[in-house]
Amino acid sequence: MNPSTAGACLAAGLALYGNVKTETISGYAEFRRGDTVIVEGQRVLATSTTKVKGAKRIADIPLGYEVKASGQRNASGVLIAQQIEAKANSTGGTEQQVIAASNEAEQTWVKEGMMFEPADSGKITKIGDLLESGPYVTRARRIMDRLRPSYLPASALRVRVVKTDQWNASAMANGAIWVFSGLMDAMDDDELAIVLGHELTHFTHEHVRRQMSKGTVAQILGTGASIATSQIKNSTAQQVAAFGGQLGLSALMTGYSREYEDQADRVGLRYVYEAGFDPTKGPGLWEKFKQKYGETDKITNFFTGDHSRPTERIHNLQRQIQLNYTTPAPPPPKRE
Repeated sequence: MNPSTAGACLAAGLALYGNVKTETISGYAEFRRGDTVIVEGQRVLATSTTKVKGAKRIADIPLGYEVKASGQRNASGVLIAQQIEAKANSTGGTEQQVIAASNEAEQTWVKEGMMFEPADSGKITKIGDLLESGPYVTRARRIMDRLRPSYLPASALRVRVVKTDQWNASAMANGAIWVFSGLMDAMDDDELAIVLGHELTHFTHEHVRRQMSKGTVAQILGTGASIATSQIKNSTAQQVAAFGGQLGLSALMTGYSREYEDQADRVGLRYVYEAGFDPTKGPGLWEKFKQKYGETDKITNFFTGDHSRPTERIHNLQRQIQLNYTTPAPPPPKRE
């Protein structure tokens, strides 16, 4: 079946979907499934009447491009696009500044062999030692390598494990993904993939850069706060602790808006599915979090910011599963 015929058949399904409405999604083209392109975790299909800007046709849009698509869902959950806009993803000065600040923090933690953050007293609070090798590290890196989309090279990511009983994970703008051993102990591979897929989305969709204003970045790099030099001997560590004390570690690793957190849930499920893991475990995963922490969304990095509450997230994930993941996951990608 050629694309135009397939598009006509799928478009016809709109009539079966009930009271449809126009929907707009915005993200990156990251996978191809037959005639569809995956944008923001959703399947997008162009028909002969679709207006495509930035490429001759949808099949010509390179993976990794920014894409905005508007249209209606058919009975199968595919977005039948009326309009598609595509453009190359560009980096600006703000992004480079955020990456530089993230590099400083990562390098300091690696050099000190632990993750820490400044406390209100001016002293540092140790979160946990860094594990450089062993079963935790091997497992986390193996899962992440399966999750990453093909346009993202393995060299762009560094998965680091923090030894602590806490349940937590976070991502930096420079590709450093942090996961706590306590979380890993409580999760099977499918569940851990859902958490890591969420964090990977924060990196691939550049949520830190998009959320930060230029003024905020200037504050970070200016390191307006101070910390007693007797607590941290390394000058770089002093600088990291200083901007951490000023803005909180969330300025670099968390504190995203609900829009970005919900997007990370949606796209993260797509990474999980394309990697051959089970996205249908998402609701059960959040039941675990709900049982451990309750409905509050003010916990630690993975939960901080304007997250939807667990019950709402469970509902959102259930909808995504119904729209996109009613068929078994494909075989895991082959990585060289």
